[in-house]
Amino acid sequence: MPARILVCDDAWAIQRAVSFKLTRAGFEVETASDGVEALEAIRRHRPDVLITDCQMPRMDGFQLIEHLRSVPETATLPIFLLTARGFEFDHEQIKNQWQVCEVLAKPFSPRELVELIDRALKESASGTNGSNHALNGKVAQETLQLRSPAVDRL
Repeated sequence: MPARILVCDDAWAIQRAVSFKLTRAGFEVETASDGVEALEAIRRHRPDVLITDCQMPRMDGFQLIEHLRSVPETATLPIFLLTARGFEFDHEQIKNQWQVCEVLAKPFSPRELVELIDRALKESASGTNGSNHALNGKVAQETLQLRSPAVDRL
């Protein structure tokens, strides 16, 4: 059974391009246009990997990640963060603070994304993870203290 990937981005062109590349690589792909739609999709059927944009309407990528990291069922979900503001972020700081596998600046290489997803799935299956998800209990508690009102409404 192919790994299931949820692609969350409000830009239709990005959704389509990423979905096309991932489908051709053998993954099952579902899409969402914002964090609220992504949460609904995850509640229906947890994906193996989430790819999410930072800036989206209703619920942005950071709010989505914050919510997912605070719930035991999704606390270790491998997540990739896409951003059009790549030069404004310290990618290593974002990876550690939000426990994401990788931060990818748009435009990014779809081939590199597939390679990174393959690596994350192998790490997830072996119980190791390059983004330190073993620390989730502590980080999730710290994140809850920083919870935003938009996340609390869900």
